[in-house]
Amino acid sequence: MLDIAEELGRWAEQGRDFAVATVVAVTGSAPRLPGAALAVDSEGTAIGSVSGGCVEGAVYELCRQAIQDGETVVERFGYSDEDAFAVGLTCGGIIDILVTPVRGGVYPAALAEAASGRAAALVRAVDGPRDLLGTALLVRPDGTYDGGLGGHPELDRTAAAEARALLDAGRTGTVTIGAEGARCGQPVTLLVESSVPPPRMIVFGAIDFASALVRVGKFLGYHVTVCDARPVFATATRFPDADEIVVAWPHEYLDATGTDARTVLCVLTHDAKFDIPLLRRALRLPVAYVGAMGSRRTHEDRNRRLREAGVTELELARLRSPIGLDLGARTPEETALSIAAEIVADRRGGTGASLAGAHTPIHHDGPATPDGRIGSVA
Repeated sequence: MLDIAEELGRWAEQGRDFAVATVVAVTGSAPRLPGAALAVDSEGTAIGSVSGGCVEGAVYELCRQAIQDGETVVERFGYSDEDAFAVGLTCGGIIDILVTPVRGGVYPAALAEAASGRAAALVRAVDGPRDLLGTALLVRPDGTYDGGLGGHPELDRTAAAEARALLDAGRTGTVTIGAEGARCGQPVTLLVESSVPPPRMIVFGAIDFASALVRVGKFLGYHVTVCDARPVFATATRFPDADEIVVAWPHEYLDATGTDARTVLCVLTHDAKFDIPLLRRALRLPVAYVGAMGSRRTHEDRNRRLREAGVTELELARLRSPIGLDLGARTPEETALSIAAEIVADRRGGTGASLAGAHTPIHHDGPATPDGRIGSVA
């Protein structure tokens, strides 16, 4: 829902009635993850997607019905080979979809937070006592929250704490709170949708390969910074797609800027005077990815220098070098694709192997369980 917050915010400002269908659980090879949403207004306008096309028509009708009767429902869609025209997921998975009419409450505030780029989490009850279904909390990074889950203050506090943990990690998923923690007689499953600023990609080295990587990074949704100590190369003319261009020694900029567990660092300078002080710091930061460009010979020499600079073998094992997957890349664009592919595989737990003829899962959900759930609380 928060992924389409900007458009939904406009609908709310215009006073439109609308309903939102959100994927809340996934089993098997479903095309969209928890949090994917389709919204329909009272005029029949639709935005977003929950299945990539498989069940959109049926979900559209559920949204229209929710607008009319004001009822929140959860529907399950799965593959059926009994009827070729049955509504189901042709990919063979199963998805549970929460359909909620949006009429006031914390929803306008949640949409405004997401549309403005501020961090916030929207928490909705998707399973448990019937009177909780569709109730919602808006949770902020400092732990404060608005709204409520059916008039249960203890549940609100527990849910806010769980949501804050997912928000800190920038993740969307479901969490189950046991009957004792829920204080309402039975377990409650909550969907936590996190809206956070875009993750950062910092590209060190203002070279032609960097220009292509900036474009790919923007396509993947990163806030991209280019950093180089040479002002003649680090210019807006050379990198029109970058969000930010910094003229500074790479290691000094890394010391001064903010990073987090979603940040990716791509070192394309392949010059020891830049690489060694930069990587010595980068490999000790809790970032998502550190990659460095260079030949096999450059890689071996760089590793030797890093060891001499005090980098441990455990720290060195984090370094993706030579950077990228083996695609046989030659051009800057192909190389950027190779780097981006490695970043995605690293993030999602993929192998980088060809899917054709393989027996590995197509979708890797990382730490989430196969049904899309993140964890549970007693």
